[in-house]
Amino acid sequence: MSLEKPSRDTALDVGVTEDGLDYDALADLLGGHILDREEHLNAEGFVIRPDEVQEVLSTLKEEAGFDHCACVTAQEYDDRYESIYHLRKYNDPTQELSIVVPSPKDNPHNESAARVYDTADWHEREAYDLVGIDYDDHPDLRRILLPETWQGHPLSQDYNQDQPQIVSLREHANPLEDDKRSEDDPDTMFVNIGPHHPATHGVLHVETVLDGEQIADLEPDIGYLHRCEEQMCQQGTYRHQIMPYPDRWDYISAGILNEWAYARAAEDLADIEVPEYAQVIRTMAAEMCRIASHELALATFALDVFGDFTAVFQYGIRDREIVQNLLEDLTGQRLMFNYLRLGGVAWDLPEPREEYFEKIRDFLDDLPHKLEEIHDLVTGNEIFQMRCVDTGVLSPEQVKQYGATGPVARGSGVDYDIRRDDPYGYYDELDWNVVTEQGGDNFSRVLVRLREVEESARIIEQCVDLLEQWPEDDREIQANVPRTLRPDPDKEIYRSVEGAKGELGIYIRSDGTDKPARFKIRSPCFSNLQTLPEMSQGEYIPDMIASLGSLDIVLGEVDR
Repeated sequence: MSLEKPSRDTALDVGVTEDGLDYDALADLLGGHILDREEHLNAEGFVIRPDEVQEVLSTLKEEAGFDHCACVTAQEYDDRYESIYHLRKYNDPTQELSIVVPSPKDNPHNESAARVYDTADWHEREAYDLVGIDYDDHPDLRRILLPETWQGHPLSQDYNQDQPQIVSLREHANPLEDDKRSEDDPDTMFVNIGPHHPATHGVLHVETVLDGEQIADLEPDIGYLHRCEEQMCQQGTYRHQIMPYPDRWDYISAGILNEWAYARAAEDLADIEVPEYAQVIRTMAAEMCRIASHELALATFALDVFGDFTAVFQYGIRDREIVQNLLEDLTGQRLMFNYLRLGGVAWDLPEPREEYFEKIRDFLDDLPHKLEEIHDLVTGNEIFQMRCVDTGVLSPEQVKQYGATGPVARGSGVDYDIRRDDPYGYYDELDWNVVTEQGGDNFSRVLVRLREVEESARIIEQCVDLLEQWPEDDREIQANVPRTLRPDPDKEIYRSVEGAKGELGIYIRSDGTDKPARFKIRSPCFSNLQTLPEMSQGEYIPDMIASLGSLDIVLGEVDR
């Protein structure tokens, strides 16, 4: 087995014992700041005052080692508003803590966490935009997904969906009218990059300030693909109506991975045990999606950097198509798979099984040679190296401050992978390695994805070996799940999986009905995109384009 994580001395982290996290010790650390304690399925929740957020989070970060603010969930109850800060540790994500901040119904506000965790900036802006909670001392509290002129907050209880909306259009405005941000520096110019559709990332607008030819300031403007996916999931039933939606978040190639994020959260919420055979199938299919995603990431990144559609892009698409064929044989679809079910998978492997296994093995046998071609064509190319080495540098400290995960974090040497660190599926029974690079630049992120393709191939091969030998009488694809799921009221859970782009998490709160009272999606692309200004400061626009491509974002998942 190769899944042991390099150890870090956690003896100085308050609340850590040999048996895991000691919540009583953490409560003693926070003392009178704690008003109440709640039981969440994944972690205990500490209820604190809305004006003590920064002090509590700073203490937990500096003295207890909670360096990862994975997600911020905002919601409205009949008698209050609430913000939940889901805290974890990059060294051990199973050590979790929820900080619950209630706000009064008539004046929902609490102190901002953005002064402690940079990633809370965007998360709190989204909470303000969709739910309507104000965050005091926030560096830039304004809407992030909806236009500034939007009336109301779509996830609040009193939101009127029939209310007409007026969005001001400025298509006749002179784009160069206010191109100088500073009268003292006539070389500072404001430039709109987009909104347009770069490669296959989605519609993005980057507001850029240039000092001469170098980037002085940059802000991604998102929301062009916002569909309020969370609200749609809250209107669907656990058992049947939610599962088709995850395929449409990262619509490029991560369908099974997205489905698994919801399945893991809902199965733990409803205490559903997935058969071992189904877990192996899930693991194999998920790694196929990871390969397909990384192949497309490489192809579009080369398109961003080279501008070459005929050679590099087509090489990536060639290999991706083979994986798509295998996934189509398994699920019947090429993108919107809808293959996972709560408790297992929709159906068994395609017949004849031997023929399907042979197709997979043929792909795996050809893969090393094809990856060698990619390295010769791309990573060994001098122009590619000039564009990518030492550009878009992101330090490990910046990774943690912005909550970046996946290849973006591992490309900066942050050894964090949910598959190993918080095991699910069949990953902890297989032999594979977590890939990291120390460069922290655009080149390192490309290398991580290419090396992860090799590790995914190892995982798939081991799954095929297991499935080939699995006794026919023991091929159980689904647990016995009730036709209607109604988890107990006020149960709360946050669960995540290692998506192709990073940590894809789901928060669910149940209310005793067959639909979630709150459904929150933690998009890895949403957090990763926040790092773009840090990567681009002082660089040139072509470097920023390369940095954006190296993040491998999909705006359908960013905007949800």
